[in-house]
Amino acid sequence: MIRHSQFAIRKWWGAGLAVVVLLGYWLLPIRGKVYVVPGDESGLAWPRLALEPAGAQSGETVTALVTDVEPWTFVTLTVDGAPAMPQGQAQRLGEMWTWRWTFTVPNAAGYELRFYHDCHTGCVERARFVLGDVRPSRAGTTPTKLGLVLPDVTRDWHGRSGWAVEITYARRAEEPFWGVDDLAARIALHHNKGLRVLVRVDYDQMQSLPAEGDYLMLTEYLEYFRRLARDARLRNVYGFIVGADYNTAEVSALAQGHPISPAWYARVFNGYGEDVDHTDNVVQTIRAENPNVRVLVGPLRPWTAEQDGERTYMVDAPWLNMMNTLVALLDEEARAKAAAGIPLVAPDGFDVQAPGLPDAPEIGGALRADEPRMDLHREAWGGARVGFGVYRDWLDIINAYPTTRGLPVYIISTNTYDREAGVPPAQNYPRGWLTVALDVINAEPQIVALVWFLDDFPHGDQWDWFSLTEHPGRLVDAAEEFDSLITNP
Repeated sequence: MIRHSQFAIRKWWGAGLAVVVLLGYWLLPIRGKVYVVPGDESGLAWPRLALEPAGAQSGETVTALVTDVEPWTFVTLTVDGAPAMPQGQAQRLGEMWTWRWTFTVPNAAGYELRFYHDCHTGCVERARFVLGDVRPSRAGTTPTKLGLVLPDVTRDWHGRSGWAVEITYARRAEEPFWGVDDLAARIALHHNKGLRVLVRVDYDQMQSLPAEGDYLMLTEYLEYFRRLARDARLRNVYGFIVGADYNTAEVSALAQGHPISPAWYARVFNGYGEDVDHTDNVVQTIRAENPNVRVLVGPLRPWTAEQDGERTYMVDAPWLNMMNTLVALLDEEARAKAAAGIPLVAPDGFDVQAPGLPDAPEIGGALRADEPRMDLHREAWGGARVGFGVYRDWLDIINAYPTTRGLPVYIISTNTYDREAGVPPAQNYPRGWLTVALDVINAEPQIVALVWFLDDFPHGDQWDWFSLTEHPGRLVDAAEEFDSLITNP
């Protein structure tokens, strides 16, 4: 049903083209050779679309002209989620402005254009133009816990609704690939395949979060979250992940090598240590713009002693103490805000890392591929868990506090990288390991995702030894196994 009475429908039996112009309403696809145009000239709906040539086929180049009565700035046109190529500045004629883009027709049977404005602060959707017979995708109807960091956008998911983890940086918002526009295009491709998308948001490369005590960096970081949460192109994001690996100096280069403390992370995440009325934190910034998207605590790196926590876990290991301290502070702040009448400033879930160690000496003579089933403890670490089973420690800590107990947990980084020995998965992956890991996680209802790090890194070869797309060495087994697991549920 069309919601604007000023539209008239005319049939063009020879053209085979359908165009639907929408302002804020979704229109179900129109089948057949129908062209929808404005009716009475005195009641035109804006904006208006023209295509040159009008009957282009798949693979042909088209120029789109969008005319509106408002002089919008920072405009964007997308074609099935991918940005079209702008052609110069807006042209004014009287009280109308026209913008031009070119694009390649993706599917002559039907595709969708969306017109946005104010994209410098988060794209606002102005109109949708549905051309031809655009039918809802049937992809991704069968869920799986399996996922990939930076999945190859051409990957066949065989109709499975898996997980995609993307990464973006506040300081690189306008850059290719890492910036907002390319991120939005990849998210559209993933969503069209039925994937659930998590977006990890770091401050910059080699600086996961704003440096401790730097409120200028914090303001910049929060403004980027505001932009992402406001951007209509990102409305299909399942959740935003706040940083990663922040218990290491490796991702604190701008902080002069000092890792982030649990108190500062909690300050950034939900405002710990500030007056309860203050809203300058990630959770409240995002929810002010988009209350439906999930806000997830980013993962700590296990088995590193670079950063400790004041609240000792029942096993005294630095990474577990930091996690225990962090969750306690997040819980404390969420309860303080709730007591002041400010609800829902708790995390929506936790992202964790659970690397496997199929060559851990604690395995003894057992099968290396069975390592995910084993509950291995290392005496030199005070009895802390080693290998894939570290996820059980993360669960224990999360479930120890009132506002975090039972929250969903996403394993967003798993593989068989032996960091201590420097052995990558391409060298040590044992066939069957991922199958066993998925079997273990399928029996854990609180864990909703098992994501391999990583799939495709188009910027160089430094991650080839981890890549399922490149699949060198023993990763040929992992790549075949992943494809088999999503092909045969």
